[in-house]
Parts: sequence; C-alpha cells; structure tokens
Amino acid sequence: MGRYGLNTASLDTRIKATAAMTMYDMARVNANGYFDEGDQEETRYQLKKTLNEQRVMDYRNGTYARAGGCMELPVADDAPFFVKDYSAYYKGRAYHKRSLNSNEGWNQIGCMSFINQPILRYTNEIRSAVLLVHGEKAHSCYFSKDAYAAMIKDSSYTDNKELLLIPDAVHTDLYDNLDVIPFDKLEAFFREHLK
Repeated sequence: MGRYGLNTASLDTRIKATAAMTMYDMARVNANGYFDEGDQEETRYQLKKTLNEQRVMDYRNGTYARAGGCMELPVADDAPFFVKDYSAYYKGRAYHKRSLNSNEGWNQIGCMSFINQPILRYTNEIRSAVLLVHGEKAHSCYFSKDAYAAMIKDSSYTDNKELLLIPDAVHTDLYDNLDVIPFDKLEAFFREHLK
C-alpha cells in the first residue's frame, strides 16, 4: 500500500524521506480493473451497481459476503501468474488462519470507496525524497512506474526521486524474500535523506 506513503508525503511537510516497496494503487485497480482493462464509464457503472446491490443483500442477510481469498495450492496452470504468486504466498509460506487473503477474502464491498479516491493527485509537488522499489516481473510494476512518471512530471523536485526495479523479482518477493529486498539501498537512502 505504498500509495498511502506517497499520499502522506504529498500532504505532510514534516516527512523527509519515503520508500514505497512493491506499491499497489488500490484506488486505480478498483476503479479501472487490473491493467486498466475496465477503465470505461459503463464498466465502472456496472461495477458500482453490482456492489450497491451487494450492500443491500449484506444488510438483509446481516453478514458480509466475502470475495474469496487466494486459490488453493496447487493453482491450475492456466491461472494468471499474479494469482499463482499471491496464492503461493498467502496459502503457502505466509498462511495464517486469521488472514483474509489466506482464507475467505475481503468483504465484496470492502474496497468500494476506492473507486472514487484518486489520492495520488499532487505527488509531483512532493519536495522530500522518494524511493519507489518494485519487482521488475511483478504484475503490479506498472503502478510504481506510472506513479514515478506522475511524480516527476512538471515537478521542480526531481533530483531526490528514484524508481528502483529489482531484476527478476515478482510482487511478493519484496514482502519477505531477504535475498531480493534491497536493504543496503534502503539504508543508504534513509541515511542520506534523514540527516
């Protein structure tokens, strides 16, 4: 959820440095779908209509319908790569009995408010240092690439901004793969900018 870090950095002038690891733009993906495939007014309208109908059903049932967590292992070969990646993480090495992603998933309506929250609007006004780190092979890499491009576009504060792509890393590698996470780079970044 590194977008919250960027949003906070664009709001709070006390912040000296922000590092966002494997950033995910929940507002964008909820409003536009993965890879912006649903970025049309009619698609969004139908999504909102479905979610609002679900809100009524949840009220009537007195419980929230779940969206379903990650797939059971082994995941079918024809599943999208990011589904395999998430499932290997949440159903495998990071499984927890209380984790939503490991079990029944989030409430179906839980992310509805993200549809109207493009909160990264003023990131090109961030004056403090920002480091975006993402796996080069991550399905979500476009979030960091686009956030970086927007952050430096028409900005007078680009000298302390950086996008670091980790070769061959996928989305969940930057969660817990100690061989991939660039600890030395993060330490150097914060030492330089937190003086």
